[in-house]
Amino acid sequence: MTELLLWRHAEAFDSGAGCDDLARALTPRGLRQAARVAAWLAPRLPARTRVLASPAERAQQTAAALGRRVRIVHALAPGGTVDDLLAAARWPDARGAVLVVGHQPTLGLAAARLVARVSQPWAVRKAGLWWLRVRERAGVPQVVLRAVVDPDQL
Repeated sequence: MTELLLWRHAEAFDSGAGCDDLARALTPRGLRQAARVAAWLAPRLPARTRVLASPAERAQQTAAALGRRVRIVHALAPGGTVDDLLAAARWPDARGAVLVVGHQPTLGLAAARLVARVSQPWAVRKAGLWWLRVRERAGVPQVVLRAVVDPDQL
């Protein structure tokens, strides 16, 4: 069974004029958000989950809260496409679980495409997590929404 987890980076500092967007770090609140979601996720996540993160500092810091090995994937950078994300995750053909730590609007667009087969920019809160699973019923693949995690509700 293939699972795809879409985790938006936690709250980050705003970028100032001339600042490198990829260098933006998490705020103290963002560090707490990432830690709360990681604490919820850690006991539920399969041991062999591949963790992929955007090259943006805020995404790497969010992923680091989980305490697992993280692979940086440049295709997950801000401005990446849903197709880039799905190719990096090898969805739906990957074996096991894949956790992608990335950005809006790509994560929301991916969730909308996979769950409802629409092209809409669904909102994914900062540090929010969407957990999807693909299963086959009568030879037809179906996407099942396993969980949506709001960091402020943990």
